[in-house]
Amino acid sequence: MESESTGPSGEAGQYAQIHNLVAAEFTIEEGYVGYGTPTFYVTCLQDVKHAFLRLYGQFDSMGLTPVLQKSGDRIVLRVLPKPHVKPNRPLVNVALLLVTVMTTLITGYVLSEETGNPWPGAMMFSVALLSILGAHEMGHKLTADRNRVDATFPYFIPGVPPIMPTFGAVIQQKSLPPNRDALFDLGVSGPLIGFLVTVVVTIFGMSLSSFVFQAPADSVALPRPLLFDLISWLFPPSGRGSVLLMHPVAYAGYIGMVVTMLNLIPVGQLDGGHVAFVLFGGRGRGVLGFLALFLMLFVSWPMALIALLISRVGHPGPLDDVSELSLGRKLFALVLVLIFVLSVAPVFSILDLFRF
Repeated sequence: MESESTGPSGEAGQYAQIHNLVAAEFTIEEGYVGYGTPTFYVTCLQDVKHAFLRLYGQFDSMGLTPVLQKSGDRIVLRVLPKPHVKPNRPLVNVALLLVTVMTTLITGYVLSEETGNPWPGAMMFSVALLSILGAHEMGHKLTADRNRVDATFPYFIPGVPPIMPTFGAVIQQKSLPPNRDALFDLGVSGPLIGFLVTVVVTIFGMSLSSFVFQAPADSVALPRPLLFDLISWLFPPSGRGSVLLMHPVAYAGYIGMVVTMLNLIPVGQLDGGHVAFVLFGGRGRGVLGFLALFLMLFVSWPMALIALLISRVGHPGPLDDVSELSLGRKLFALVLVLIFVLSVAPVFSILDLFRF
């Protein structure tokens, strides 16, 4: 059954063109224009994921955006005007980056004051930390470009040195991902690439660190993530003892692990929230997020508080909310669980079990 609420002949012609494109990929059970939006109840002629992607590419060139959703036991396809995207402001990106370079340099300088010449340590800390954060966000950006999702370049967020040199970096996503696969890839790419750079940075930082028998009076004890202990075991720093004096580069790696862990908490629009949404849906993500926040209280209540505030942000989902996530991506989610566990700082250190 079809009905057309058309108007001027130009609108009728556009509806006919949209109808023909939809009919080439789906079987149309019913089609109409409601409140200016071409709407079709459809069934799939073939693989819905690839059919929608082909339609997405064709409509994108026409300045239109298709949205595929389930409505009860039926599938509805709506064709909307492509939202206006504000132009990027690269000067803002550059300005924030320069300020963040300054705050990280100051922090690295303070951390290196006892070395005689603090500037090498300051510069190494700044480069190491910005490399981790930049790699994380560029992973998101490159994945967004590959999936035709409009996104900005990273905005680095300067902090207050030396306590918190930076609050990380973000990219602004200006359009929705086409399907669950793309949303999963967007959520995974940042933590994965950032984690790999963190490992390299930490290994290098360990070669500049040392074990001592007694910590300096003004030092601060930090809970060590499992990955941090594993790297210090495989690539042991110089010296003996049970207290690890971290070089600023190793501390940058430590911050990278904390950032990775925080981003993988399955709440809100954090990277872990994206992955949980495509795996378990909105309700399943909510349950998983509640359990994660509860467990985080026993690990780091400040991080749990930050994640709780972020969890209040809703999730719009992908344009194609019908097709399923690929099997390979479902299996790869186990890798993210492993990365999260390795990046968590527990109440005890695994090295304490082996060092006497």
